[in-house]
Amino acid sequence: MTDPQFAPNPARGSGTWPAIHAERAALAADLADLTEERWATPSLCAGLTVREVLAHLTAGASLNAVRWLAGVVRCRFDFDRQVSVRLAEQMGATPAATLDRFRRTVRSTTKPPLPAVAMLGETVVHGEDIRRPLGVRHDHPIETLTRVAEYYSGSDLVVLAKGRIAGLRLAADDGPFSAGTGPVVSGPTLALTMAMTGRAVYCGDLRGEGVELLRARCEGA
Repeated sequence: MTDPQFAPNPARGSGTWPAIHAERAALAADLADLTEERWATPSLCAGLTVREVLAHLTAGASLNAVRWLAGVVRCRFDFDRQVSVRLAEQMGATPAATLDRFRRTVRSTTKPPLPAVAMLGETVVHGEDIRRPLGVRHDHPIETLTRVAEYYSGSDLVVLAKGRIAGLRLAADDGPFSAGTGPVVSGPTLALTMAMTGRAVYCGDLRGEGVELLRARCEGA
């Protein structure tokens, strides 16, 4: 039974798409006053700047299943190349143009052939890939984080997550999320989510006998 203090707040709306739209809007607002120099900050995605990660989010919100498949075929089923091509399409000539393109997708429901919750996960995780290096803090609704954590803990679609936490027990200390069995890894739901998707820096926000194993798996990704 969910602790009342962690119960979803109906005022925030229900459903996955409203959560996605809220997360996109919050990210756009957080980046509104970013100086041009800071757009070149390395993100938590290896080899990509925060500007490039934002363009990647725009691309994901602009591709339906038909366009996604056409791009995959054109790239000869090289999925990494497909991601790079679509990212480049959404960069624009300046950081301001990159942000403007992202703003136009805030309320989009277009998506590749993925479940909507995967799009929510992409928005939360890549949003933090951008925010953490910039020192920007965002308080995500706990119901959004819980939904994303539950999704990743049971899936290796798009990103290895379920496999990364095999043999570990994850337990949130700020919400109802828990998963798995084995040595415990506990801490904030956001940190658990980011660590299970391979962001080793978030292991510093976690505790328990399973943390070092999880860190090793992140660093070996």
